[in-house]
Amino acid sequence: MAASPSMIAAVEALWRIPRPGPENLLAAPSFVALSEACQAEYGGGKPVFALSTALRSLGLPCHLPANSVGLSLDPVSAASAIDETYKRKTTLRRHLCPLDLADELPWMNFGSARVGRFTADELTDLFDGPRLARNFHNVSFEAGRLAQFHWLVVEEEIELDLRARTSLFGHLSFDRDFGEIDPHVGRFPPAVESALFFLLLAPWERWSTMQEVDWRGFRVPWIHTVDDDLFARPSPPPSADSLTLEPWIIQDNWGEDVELERPTALRLDDDAQSELALFTDSAWRELETARTSALFETPVAHFLVRGFLADGMDEVMAHMTAIEAAVGLEMDHKKGLRPKPDPHKKVWSATERVAARVAAVLKDGSSVQAYKDLFELRSTFVHGRAGLQKVSTAQRVMARSLARGVARGLVDVALQGARPRTDALSELLDQGAQYL
Repeated sequence: MAASPSMIAAVEALWRIPRPGPENLLAAPSFVALSEACQAEYGGGKPVFALSTALRSLGLPCHLPANSVGLSLDPVSAASAIDETYKRKTTLRRHLCPLDLADELPWMNFGSARVGRFTADELTDLFDGPRLARNFHNVSFEAGRLAQFHWLVVEEEIELDLRARTSLFGHLSFDRDFGEIDPHVGRFPPAVESALFFLLLAPWERWSTMQEVDWRGFRVPWIHTVDDDLFARPSPPPSADSLTLEPWIIQDNWGEDVELERPTALRLDDDAQSELALFTDSAWRELETARTSALFETPVAHFLVRGFLADGMDEVMAHMTAIEAAVGLEMDHKKGLRPKPDPHKKVWSATERVAARVAAVLKDGSSVQAYKDLFELRSTFVHGRAGLQKVSTAQRVMARSLARGVARGLVDVALQGARPRTDALSELLDQGAQYL
């Protein structure tokens, strides 16, 4: 897609500005001329800040150090890129998530996500290394060091609105509550949390050989998002020092010790490789189908991911809440909402009703007492009762195991066919009552 001659001429004028450029680029006559040309050709108002961001990402020569002039695109290519940016209706966002502390993992591809270890060149492409170099002259992208780690890469196509992209405040409305909270928004973008939920259905706590250190098979300390939209300001390149590396001593050809570094890993048992191979695109599609059912109208995924991201008692509380979200009903606590006659009137308490469903989903009678013990621990913590002891590794792992097992089992129940949530959970209570 070619830019118009007037656009090319306006960009060429900017490209001729000598280094180090004006103190205020936005007030420079050549920048004002380009901004006005964009408004005349594409509409949407004067794109002052968005255009400045795009120019830096394209390598505006006066913005680059003398030793980085080769990073600049030629003015014709830059004008065409601006033209394409204005006309595009969607953008690709790529979320790059380091799997810190991960042991050796198989390659996995599911939906728009993949898990693997990439070469330095591949990571440079994924992070759009040249764009980072044009924007952050004093921060190097450590592709070689970062390539030692496994990565979860999630991509999503996002619809764009020209006015929202090119205006400083977009369509921001000032007559709304800026302190309001969306209860279902997590720490990471929804596409990333969906991919994490899929991975967290794997029994990492069972594969872990160091549960006292961490039952998780990996950690995700941060994510880096690359947006193909040139109007989106890129984030600085991440540092490998933010991940967990350890000294590694090897001997060279002359027998001399050489100190290198390598990622620290939470070791998994041998079952992990073969069982993770089952986490395929087909399994992902089954999960997506299950999540459209009434059984996943509650925030099961939200709290299972919270349990993974949280530490300390918050981790246990999130896992207990995930179980409640999965197999709990309002009528468990409000007897007036129960059907009359109540087919489960002998199962009186909310705790027992949830415990019975847990046992039904897991097909394991021992899970009843395990859930009751954890619920008592949770209640002691919440209500500030005296005598609360430190939570043991076994208790932490059990909370995670029950939450993960119930979430995974709920997928199977959902795939059995569409029905109201109350009906499905009533059947689980029927099946689980025998274990009480």
